[in-house]
Amino acid sequence: MFRFVMVAAAALLFSEQALANGHGSDAPPPPKPDATTAPARVILTKQGPKLVDLKGMTLYYYERDTSGKTSNCDGKCTQSWTPLSAPTDAKAVGDFTVITRNDGSKMWAYRYRPLYTSPADKAPGDTNGNATTLQWRIARPDE
Repeated sequence: MFRFVMVAAAALLFSEQALANGHGSDAPPPPKPDATTAPARVILTKQGPKLVDLKGMTLYYYERDTSGKTSNCDGKCTQSWTPLSAPTDAKAVGDFTVITRNDGSKMWAYRYRPLYTSPADKAPGDTNGNATTLQWRIARPDE
């Protein structure tokens, strides 16, 4: 009988904790991403700090993107370098600005340099897109 009482008390305790944590109740949905949220973050690596997108993928910039208003990577280039897309209603946040591409879509830039990911990077933290001979560089917060 004592075991039965202990098991019942434990079950009651765990069910109250589960309900208190929002399990089994009508908890509100998580907040939607805000259009003013920064599109990237800084992580520290052995090679120093670098920018990554919200999925942890390394971000790059193209040395020929110097005007701060346009991207020089269009057409076939976007098969090798994926622009960091921004929603149509995106607004500048801190050092991040929004650039309108030639096709009318929006993309994020850091300190006016358009940002891209590389399809060569398969997992967060990869840096397979770093190509010094092709003028592509890892985006870093100090550049």
